Amino acid sequence: MKRRIKHVTVLGSGIMGSGIAAHFANIGVQVSLLDIVPFELTEAEEKKGLTKDDKAVRNRIATENFEKLKKASPALLYSPKFADRIKIGNFDDDLPKIKDTDWIIEVVVERLDIKKSVYEKIEQFRKLGTLVSSNTSGIPIHLLTVGRSDDFKQYFAGTHFFNPVRYLPLLEIIPTHDTLPEVIDFYMSYGAKFLGKTTVLAKDTPAFIANRIGVFSMMDLLHNVQKLGLTVSEVDKLTGPVIGRPKSATFRTADVVGLDTLVMVANGVRQSGAEATNNFNDVFALPDYIQKMVDNKWLGSKTEQGFYKKVKNAEGKSEIHGLNLDTLEYELQGKSSFPTLELTKNIDKPIDRFKVLIGGKDKAGELYRKSLGALFAYVSHKVPEISDEVYKIDDAMKAGFGWENGPFEIWDAVGVQKGIELAKEAGYEVSDWVKNVESFYKVNEEGQSIYVDKDSQEYSKIPGQDSFIILDNIRKNKTLWSNSGAAIEDLGDGIINFEIRSKMNSLGGEVLDGLNRAIDLAEKEYDGLVIGNQGTNFSVGANLAMILMMAIEQDWDDLNMAIAYFQKSMMRVRYSSIPVVVAPHGMTLGGGCEMTMHADRVVAAAETYIGLVETGVGVIPGGGGTKELTLRTSREFHNDDVKNNRLRDAFMNIAMGKVATSAYEAYDMGVLEHGKDIVAVDKRTQIKTAKMLAKSLAEHGYTQPIEQKVKVLGKDALGMFYVGTDQMLAGNYISEHDKKIADKLANVMVGGNLSEPTVVTEQYLLNLERETFLSLCGERKTLERIQYMLQNGKPLRN
Repeated sequence: MKRRIKHVTVLGSGIMGSGIAAHFANIGVQVSLLDIVPFELTEAEEKKGLTKDDKAVRNRIATENFEKLKKASPALLYSPKFADRIKIGNFDDDLPKIKDTDWIIEVVVERLDIKKSVYEKIEQFRKLGTLVSSNTSGIPIHLLTVGRSDDFKQYFAGTHFFNPVRYLPLLEIIPTHDTLPEVIDFYMSYGAKFLGKTTVLAKDTPAFIANRIGVFSMMDLLHNVQKLGLTVSEVDKLTGPVIGRPKSATFRTADVVGLDTLVMVANGVRQSGAEATNNFNDVFALPDYIQKMVDNKWLGSKTEQGFYKKVKNAEGKSEIHGLNLDTLEYELQGKSSFPTLELTKNIDKPIDRFKVLIGGKDKAGELYRKSLGALFAYVSHKVPEISDEVYKIDDAMKAGFGWENGPFEIWDAVGVQKGIELAKEAGYEVSDWVKNVESFYKVNEEGQSIYVDKDSQEYSKIPGQDSFIILDNIRKNKTLWSNSGAAIEDLGDGIINFEIRSKMNSLGGEVLDGLNRAIDLAEKEYDGLVIGNQGTNFSVGANLAMILMMAIEQDWDDLNMAIAYFQKSMMRVRYSSIPVVVAPHGMTLGGGCEMTMHADRVVAAAETYIGLVETGVGVIPGGGGTKELTLRTSREFHNDDVKNNRLRDAFMNIAMGKVATSAYEAYDMGVLEHGKDIVAVDKRTQIKTAKMLAKSLAEHGYTQPIEQKVKVLGKDALGMFYVGTDQMLAGNYISEHDKKIADKLANVMVGGNLSEPTVVTEQYLLNLERETFLSLCGERKTLERIQYMLQNGKPLRN
């Protein structure tokens, strides 16, 4: 029997409970979010004359946390309107309603006695066969079900989400010996297919997988930082994006998570005795300075000071000071440079940097050798204790801690034997099973990842790959063409993929040449084209450096030709004879957004941050974006409709450089279209889904589209826009240059110098768009904006 999840009850509305509730709401599930009834009235409630029996009082804790959920930044909800899918309540009044829920998720305080008391109440009302799970991060799962009924035990497991739930894709599934196999399969499948999670089956061991490895790695650094004489900011520089880790690196991550949480996990592992048989136990012991920080309640963001603290300088300006671990005083930490890092500047992929980093002769090199040696030794001994397979450990670290590469992948990158040497230098011995391993991973002839089995030393296929196409795996044998910025790969079944591979996936001449080549090839020899990549972002837009150079040199003819070529390329995406499906994800800005908007279909990752942001660099969308949003708006015009309002909304999206914070917001902005474009909650499935969609379109009689006509509103609408920009300037909402850009944008969107509403061609609007783009490139303030963006990575409002 297939299990459908229509309603979920989340017990506990704190940070994790709210995050879990929000993510279920994100995928369309109705949620009840419950918490305890407050023990006392607040002063405000007493002044209102409320009593403990009033529903508002009884729901207060859940209500307050629900309000925080709605205001969270970054947002927990894909769209603010999804909050309507969550209903709040309290344990005393609303727990009986769980008889009608499909899944009960307990997220109360991390105390065994409290959790067990909640389960006792659940059993009073729970319908037989209803799923029950706990989000505990540290309590052994088997202890939670002691005293519960057989049916409760059979449908119970640990479902350990990571915070923030929307953004960290790991979901650890921890069954007990009593959990039914089909229930385990359901949790694993549902987490991946519906919640978009990397679901990892974990054993019921202390801290499970990700926290066990992640906290070991962090604690090892905490012990080494003083020995190496490094500051907290230096360690964060060395352990962040340069090695494929989040920007928060080590110490900023500890501040965000909370030092008390880190200490709780470390103490839990140490006290469990799980590391008693080797010298890893000492790593989980707290360094003296950590204990002092805990005693002082310097726990990080929650107490407004931890390893970092915001302070006011002599001029009254805020500065971030780092903690001196020797003196326990906060001080401004200057910029540092390491020769080892300089050697990796031209190595794009973090995984390719490790061989260079471990050879460094400075403190950086020493830190990498020590920390990686300890990590390699540790993970070798955790197989099979916490996982029977190496890929589960790597998946957990990538999905739960935001590591670009897992420890066994990094070990492969430096070489298995070299990793064994690093472990010895760090004072550790690796597990015997590793000593004869050639590599932990390989790619088979079918382009699938295979991993080494600990016991047999044979290689097996990593399960679940049938849902994915991994471009890194097929690139070697399936690349049909490539240049410095792009590649074309054969996805099979008559579909090819165009992959942008330039720096930041920017759209320059080499990318556009590749795109046109891909369309030519698809039209002659294939059935369809996918445009997708598996980098961090889809595309940050046009090559600004090229535009700036041409504008400074006043090479207007070449710049005009370059913009016309961009427009022509986007129109080929729209009007080719084969279906084109674009798969955006991450930052999809400017030209990346324009490419997306011209596709036949879009398969967008839920985490797609898309928008036409060109006004931030002093121009308007010049690759068809202004034309396309104008066209889409004109389709919505109806008789007796207030057409100006619809056009104004589209205008404001461009003029303010609005970026959708999810694919669902992109629908509201008109960048994605309902009934045509779809959302993939699991980004890993995008290329495969896009391929299937392109194939389906081809098989069902795809016909080359005909260019469309656009109704523009002329001078009457232009007057409305001018009044609006005058008011915004008068109110100091925009600058003089912002107004100039906005007025020129409005002129394009109304069709230019037309006395009345008129039907025009797309090319007419493209010409207006291009002329306006060129004219703005001649403005000094626009050149200042472009240069500032190139130098600082953020817009200048001049």
